[in-house]
Amino acid sequence: MNYSFGRDLLLSSVGFERLLDTFSEMEKSGTGNLAPNYPPYNIVKQSENQYVIELAVAGFKREEIEITAEATKLSIVGKIATPRNGEFLHRGIATRDFRHEFTLAETVVVRAADLVGGLLVVRLENVIPEEKKPRKILIGATEPSLVIENQQARAA
Repeated sequence: MNYSFGRDLLLSSVGFERLLDTFSEMEKSGTGNLAPNYPPYNIVKQSENQYVIELAVAGFKREEIEITAEATKLSIVGKIATPRNGEFLHRGIATRDFRHEFTLAETVVVRAADLVGGLLVVRLENVIPEEKKPRKILIGATEPSLVIENQQARAA
């Protein structure tokens, strides 16, 4: 395990090997250095667990955009099916093919996607299982020593 950001980070970390491997892969492939700039996009955090990715896809039809979610990778590909007819006197709206890939956390799922006013809006949700939420650990208790705080508050 050889990481360019130093050994000190790893001294107090447990179980982050997959995350660190992902960073290493991004560094090797060059995608960490070159962020695609077409089409422009926003990533918006709407609430604690709700996110939205907005891509400016003016000039693209629904059937010319493909969205694929596989494991922790979200891919959005746009391919113009038929070129626009006519002679352009000015072409300010770019309609070239594109590909964007986003790396998602293991708990993030794609909930919906739609075209709204020239924007492709992809809604994401971070679904954290109950066993991954913060909990108190009782000292000296036998077998089920983990008590989820929300359940303990409801019982009181």
